[in-house]
Amino acid sequence: MAKATRPRVPDVDLGTYQQAVRRVLTCDVITAARPRPGVLDQVLFWADQMAEDLRVLFGYRLIATTDHVRLVRELDLLDPTQRQVFARKGRPFDRRRLAYLCLVLASFQRSQVEISLGDLVRRFTPSANDIQGLGYDPTDSTHKAALVDVAHWLLERGALHLSDGSVEAWARGGEHADALFDIDHETCEILFRPSRPVQHLHSAAGLLNDPLGPDAAPERVAQRARRLLVEYPVVYYTDVEPEVAAVLRAKGPVEEVARLTGLKPERRAEGVLLADSAGTFTDRAFPGRGGAVTRAAGLLLAQVANHFEESWAALTHLPAHGPVHEQTDLVGRVDAGLPRDAVVAELAWDRSEDPPRPNEPAPAPLVERERLEEMVADLFEEFGAASFTVAWQRDPHGLLDAALDLLSDLSLVRPVPGGVLVTPAALRYRNIRGALPERPDTGLLPFGPLDPATDTDTDTTSDPGTEDTAP
Repeated sequence: MAKATRPRVPDVDLGTYQQAVRRVLTCDVITAARPRPGVLDQVLFWADQMAEDLRVLFGYRLIATTDHVRLVRELDLLDPTQRQVFARKGRPFDRRRLAYLCLVLASFQRSQVEISLGDLVRRFTPSANDIQGLGYDPTDSTHKAALVDVAHWLLERGALHLSDGSVEAWARGGEHADALFDIDHETCEILFRPSRPVQHLHSAAGLLNDPLGPDAAPERVAQRARRLLVEYPVVYYTDVEPEVAAVLRAKGPVEEVARLTGLKPERRAEGVLLADSAGTFTDRAFPGRGGAVTRAAGLLLAQVANHFEESWAALTHLPAHGPVHEQTDLVGRVDAGLPRDAVVAELAWDRSEDPPRPNEPAPAPLVERERLEEMVADLFEEFGAASFTVAWQRDPHGLLDAALDLLSDLSLVRPVPGGVLVTPAALRYRNIRGALPERPDTGLLPFGPLDPATDTDTDTTSDPGTEDTAP
């Protein structure tokens, strides 16, 4: 097992090193411009040390060149929250956009230096039309919008560079509108790095790390435990294999990850998490200031906590199945849509006979859908519908669905038919409170809102001891 002194960085430089590690773990691709200028140089300074630490502690592989840095992860589970990597303006890609992205990358030829958007469309359209249920129709605005999102996703990561024209002008259908791109083939290559060739797979499970058997080496078990800590907001002992839970209960591996990232480990009887009070080690900031969905989610947790205090004895408790418990069913649903024609049977790899072996799921309190709707109605009555912005003031149930999706991504609730199960970490936010904007008492009535930017907003705050748990 790795020594407790890792990472081997002098204490005087540890803060700078930890910042570089957090950048690598939270940014899918780092370039000269992404996430912002200066970050690439900071990360490259520590590249050799970081590559060694990430390999030993997690089994990850760091690709670092003078132009970009990419971390190739070992995935242990299929995880719906990974869709945040493939998104634009906060909206995750749907199946069409993901398919278009793969087809566009596949259409680039190594000999090409540049390509116009018109030529790109003509090249990838036959491939899209060969796929039943996909297709590409240039007269369909939804198809063009999907292709525009894919182009911008590649532009943001430096796989394409716009040298002339405009993607938006092409989308609007101008008579001679087009866009000319320079292709960065090295970046395109590192964006798609599956752990195994996809044509050798019978199952989506083949893209995951090999499962732990009863006789797994201690270091493999420790690596899996460390990966779970940085990939999930909280790790519950009942959601993992018994040997992984034993490692997480021990001091060494958790403290190694804390020293590497600069985060604070927090242990409870149910599990362990890395608390990030600064909110920089996350793709979903929570709690704090934000949009109406984030604020509604925080206020909803406070309502749930009050509900528990009033009627804990009468609550229904059901087994809270975590990601590991749901893997077999999830893999089966993904595999149901996989094509079989292109699989090389002689090289095919299948691990369907190696299901995960988690502990029995722990029971969690159920909050019924009807009660959740009552809670949102109470919030609308207390703060006023306008305080939840124009987008949601006439759709409280839609806001509830969006808030529950966020809380589910953060592992604070787990949806079940008829409601949600509330996980232990959710009660860390029981003291969240809402506040309406304050106006100075001048004795005069204002002609209009004192501050238009905040007059229709609700501020969600928490007690000083509450920290962010989203990694």
